[in-house]
Amino acid sequence: MKKSLITLLFVCTVINMFGQTPTTEKPVKTDSDTKVPNSNEGFSHKAINPLKNVPLDEALVLIYDYDGSLFSFDLESEQIAWTVKATDAYTEMCANKVTLLDGVLYVPFINGEIFAIDNQTGAVFWKSRIGNSTDQIVLKDQIPVINDGKLFITAQNQNIYALDLKDGSLLWNYKLDSANNDIPVLYFDNKIFTQSGNYLYSFEANTGKLIYQKDFQEPMHGKPVTDGENVFIANEKNVVYALSPNKPEVLWQFKLDENQNNIKERIFCKDKKVYFAAQGPEVSSVYAVDSKTGTQLWKTDFKDDTIEYIVEESDNVWGYTRKAKLFQLDITNGEIASETKLTTQPISNLEFADDDSLFYYSDAALIQFEFKTSDENEVYLRTSIKDNVYSAFVKKIR
Repeated sequence: MKKSLITLLFVCTVINMFGQTPTTEKPVKTDSDTKVPNSNEGFSHKAINPLKNVPLDEALVLIYDYDGSLFSFDLESEQIAWTVKATDAYTEMCANKVTLLDGVLYVPFINGEIFAIDNQTGAVFWKSRIGNSTDQIVLKDQIPVINDGKLFITAQNQNIYALDLKDGSLLWNYKLDSANNDIPVLYFDNKIFTQSGNYLYSFEANTGKLIYQKDFQEPMHGKPVTDGENVFIANEKNVVYALSPNKPEVLWQFKLDENQNNIKERIFCKDKKVYFAAQGPEVSSVYAVDSKTGTQLWKTDFKDDTIEYIVEESDNVWGYTRKAKLFQLDITNGEIASETKLTTQPISNLEFADDDSLFYYSDAALIQFEFKTSDENEVYLRTSIKDNVYSAFVKKIR
């Protein structure tokens, strides 16, 4: 009792000396605050076959079609090799991406299921499921982030999850601020970074212990990325922040041009620089910023069009716009190296097949774009075309 009284007096003295905890950051929580699944946010998993490394079938290209079906297409035989679908889904929708590791494909479906799949045969090693909903989207705009034998993902039920890669079992989960979690997480320095609502969270990757929870007083809706030293994230509006990975300290912030916003997943780091694309009603721009200082290095504008996607490939920034313009920028100065008005509108990522071409998915077909001729070759043609397509995903097995 005497020890407790002394501790209480010490705490009161500290509060009187230094005032209240700043409102911009929530106090660091302990392991006891980590949420475990309950009947309302249930989790289940089923190990079907022992997980093993699988040789790659490099004749295959993986297509996560916009109707929610996942299949592999053999480029040599021009036949579908295998197809996998969710157990149940109330709407036909892809809305997620796939991670390939050691020949195993890790696939999230909108109904909350996550499968581990043999890239050669489509056989399932294990299945996990977040919740049991059949009338709502549980996983959206997610790509499984894998490191140190764990798979990390956030869900629309207000939780982040860490799964055991061997069998899909749950290692830890944590209840976030918002239910609308549709941005992939970042693994860096044995930590997991994710945004939710107004907050950026940092967790110990092994245990799920909260390291910090930074309140930005406005929605954070950008993908967190790193240059190997610090973490960078954009808010929903027009600011990119640089933060220390170990404490909620803002190192610098960069404000976009007037009337530009909505970076979301259009951001990456390379060689101590941060590259991102912002949208606007009249001008959409790609920026390059020094990751140490936040100083703008260059900016390339696209007038009367909207940048939908960017990616780094071979020291170039590639991307496409809403008006089906495929572009290539020199990463050192932002100059336009090539620009092509496509006849087909990409709705997926750009997957570089080799030095001569790239793949993308349109609403009608898998397209192989030839750099030298600008030909758009239909590799796989859908039998039907749907309206209001959300997104698709393609990956060359290699």
